[in-house]
Amino acid sequence: MDDTLTVFTASKYCNVSSQTIINWIEDGHINAYRTVGGHRRIKRDDLEAFMRKQGIPIPEDKKVADRKKILVVDDDLIIVESIVQALEEDEFDYEVISASDGFEAGLQVKHFNPDLLILDIMMPDIKGFEVCKKIKSGEDTRHIKIIVLSAYLDEDKFKQMKDNGADVCFSKPLPLKKLKEEVAKLLGKKHTGGES
Repeated sequence: MDDTLTVFTASKYCNVSSQTIINWIEDGHINAYRTVGGHRRIKRDDLEAFMRKQGIPIPEDKKVADRKKILVVDDDLIIVESIVQALEEDEFDYEVISASDGFEAGLQVKHFNPDLLILDIMMPDIKGFEVCKKIKSGEDTRHIKIIVLSAYLDEDKFKQMKDNGADVCFSKPLPLKKLKEEVAKLLGKKHTGGES
């Protein structure tokens, strides 16, 4: 995944604005593709080839390797897109991917190895308590922080989720600003403020 960059990451890499990257893509200077949700992605090799051609220095790239990884699991595409976009545009430049069902989520936990999981527990094929318990009891996965989302949870259910390993529980509709703050807190980041 580190070989694929968001517009935001590419802009940091080239030390230009996101809009400049978009302009370069639209003018055909950089190859890019779109995700299902319509977000542009750039292959690192394509970006670096363009940078060399233009004489833009390629930075020593520690930052991208240190990016925190987040997996968003929800079958509501609109919610997924709003969460992914909010987190990708965050000042900490997370690497964010999504899964729309339990099977895909299981594969992504294994292969993507996220630092944090944002999980809608009301999906048909997901038993939230079991997912939390399984992740927190697995040798390779217990480090993963879990944020649980649900439109229909009361305090008792939230307590039950936390007892099974959830770090934070949110009711839908989702307060994105609050979510971003909790994500930053769980991943040991500190917002500088002035963010919406």
